[in-house]
Amino acid sequence: MQVWKFGGTSVGKPERMHSIRNLITSDDQQKIIVLSALSGTTNALLSIGESLKSDQPGEAAEKIEHLKAHYDSFVRDLYKTSEGLTKGQKIIENEFSFIRSLTRIKPFTLKQEKELVAEGELLSTQIFQAYLEELEHDSILLPALEFMRIDADGEPELDYTERKLRELLRAHGDKKIIVTQGFICRNPRGEVDNLKRGGSDYTASLIGGAIRADEIQIWTDIDGMHNNDPRIVKKTFPIRALTFEEAAELAYFGAKILHPSTITPAKMFGVPVRLKNTMDPTAEGTLIANKTSDQVFKAIAAKDSITALYIHSLRMLNAYGFLRRIFEVFEKYKTPVDLIATSEVSVSVTIDKTDNLTELMAELRTFCELEEPDYDQAIICIVGNFSADQAGIALQVLKAMEGIPIRMISYGGTEHNISLLVHGSYKAEALNALNEGLFELKEA
Repeated sequence: MQVWKFGGTSVGKPERMHSIRNLITSDDQQKIIVLSALSGTTNALLSIGESLKSDQPGEAAEKIEHLKAHYDSFVRDLYKTSEGLTKGQKIIENEFSFIRSLTRIKPFTLKQEKELVAEGELLSTQIFQAYLEELEHDSILLPALEFMRIDADGEPELDYTERKLRELLRAHGDKKIIVTQGFICRNPRGEVDNLKRGGSDYTASLIGGAIRADEIQIWTDIDGMHNNDPRIVKKTFPIRALTFEEAAELAYFGAKILHPSTITPAKMFGVPVRLKNTMDPTAEGTLIANKTSDQVFKAIAAKDSITALYIHSLRMLNAYGFLRRIFEVFEKYKTPVDLIATSEVSVSVTIDKTDNLTELMAELRTFCELEEPDYDQAIICIVGNFSADQAGIALQVLKAMEGIPIRMISYGGTEHNISLLVHGSYKAEALNALNEGLFELKEA
């Protein structure tokens, strides 16, 4: 069995749903199909939620009817028979009736907001399954809310998912196509929750790991992961093969095609992940597995909105327990650290989560000195094969960055990553300079 995930742009128009249907039925391979919400829907639902939180029910009602009109038009173009259209219209009426009911709940809390946002995936999957039924395909819809659950820390309970999926597949595993929702789940209280933005990739990987799938395919609107950000750098090329470790580094440090958490369940069970393009299904895409090419430099990614903290010991840095005390503060305020650099008396770290920055810095100041943080920084991540016995790797990177101020360097923590901290205003210049220096791809 394979797991195929289709993102919002891949299902965003009726003709694209037609294309997906052709893709998934082109062979006899049994598949679980994970769908995101139609493109634009999640943002529209969040906007409705903002109106309700601001106690603007009239404004919310207007937004709801505008979104419903989009879905009414969508199903008119999707279905080919009157029976199919009737079924699609009933789905829309049922789900929008629930959405309207949320406008009458006061106060509008986070619980209702999560129920509201989940409607995007509930709509797309029901509409698509009704379309498959109209064409008499051997398919079934298995609601993700029946097998996907997170714990109190917001982490997926993979054992629970594995057990529940095994039960559901035992009952319905004879179906050729099994449709389900990405992104949505339940929390320990049984309430509707989610895996955060981009979580449909994560859903696909969790399912793929849970069922030990032959392969997980992530279908987007680009032909695989590129060696650089094509939105900023014009001359890029798709990477044909990456290891799990390389792909995880790129996803975490800014490669938008893949959700950062996606790799973990796939790597855990050795399930290959293939990135494919719905607009060009014949393109090879990118295969993420245990094998890769021998190319030294693979790809570059960038992570925005980074804050750098500079921490100085009131005593010598090598005083016993100093580093432990620093990271206990970060743990207390649930603030992950991206990069770290140390000297004899100082520690520099970068973070991208600043919700508790004021409290965190106040506690650090009880036992160390802090400089003013550097805001609006960017981490430039270079991924490749950087084994310890290779000479000249760092020299090539620094030579390419000549003329661009670098605030921090991280090299040696892994054989796959060199990371540089620069001010955000230098991000585009750095990506283009590295593209030319490491891949010899120069802008015309």
